[in-house]
Amino acid sequence: RIMRPDDANVAGNVHGGTILKMIEEAGAIISTRHCNSQAGEPCVAALARVERTDFLSPVCIGEVANVSAEITYTSRHSVEVQVNVMSENILTGAKKVTNKATLWYVPLSLKNVNKVVEVPPIQYVRKEQEDEGKKRYEEQKLDRLETKQRNGDMIFPVINPEPHTVGYSQSSLIHLVGPSDCTLLGFVHGGVTMKLMDEVAGIVAARHCKTNIVTASVDAINFHEKIKKGSVITVSGRMTFTSNKSMEIEVFVDADPFVDESRERYRAVSAFFTYVSLSKEGKPLPVPQLLTETEDEKRRFEEGKGRYLQTKAKRQAQLQQAARH
Repeated sequence: RIMRPDDANVAGNVHGGTILKMIEEAGAIISTRHCNSQAGEPCVAALARVERTDFLSPVCIGEVANVSAEITYTSRHSVEVQVNVMSENILTGAKKVTNKATLWYVPLSLKNVNKVVEVPPIQYVRKEQEDEGKKRYEEQKLDRLETKQRNGDMIFPVINPEPHTVGYSQSSLIHLVGPSDCTLLGFVHGGVTMKLMDEVAGIVAARHCKTNIVTASVDAINFHEKIKKGSVITVSGRMTFTSNKSMEIEVFVDADPFVDESRERYRAVSAFFTYVSLSKEGKPLPVPQLLTETEDEKRRFEEGKGRYLQTKAKRQAQLQQAARH
């Protein structure tokens, strides 16, 4: 679809959250279609995880975003979907790939939302494709478990924070989940949640550097639990790490199902977003160094630095491999 002004920031760059929402919609359609392709219990595919997603190139107002999705692996109860986004300048005809994403879905029964139904298997062209898919499945399963275990953190307001500290830029957004946010099962669309997360991360990044900012990448987004219609969700973001030209922001979503008094507030989603600062000409700008004050902030900074260096090493290895071929 064509990108409109309400899809973009003040500089005309389309919000990363808008692209993430489109990616998730494509994945949900293809997964739900596949899971209902054989006779069995009617179901709807729910997003469980988004692997690391890089924003290779900004999309601008007036360009057309083409989203294509393909199922690349199925386990007994989950579906792996690869989604590509291509932007097209309809005035010049120029096209470029802007995003490549991997998403995992689980099919939930329409009759019983707590029941995960079985996924019809797909046919692989080569045996290696199935083996590689199984390896990715096991890796994401392990990572989701590890992420869930470290999800006790909360963000509290800081009185009179100093510029460039964690407390200075941290932000929260409160949203009442309405019918338009939800799937047929009455749970929030993963894409709606990701769009809100990107908004909060963008506010944190803009507060920190006071410039135009764009989403550079999103580390794995883990959907730990479903969020019901009528819940109040709090989307919180805080700066964890800065390099010379990038900012890592931790974002998590807590759900308060106040219509269900038997349930307490719980952590529903968590992820790390990376942003870059841009000049008016779209050139990368230096990022102010994050000032850490507490031991927890220093620990999170070192963890973020580890992720940054790991990603940098992977990217360099990929470039070297591409150069050899």
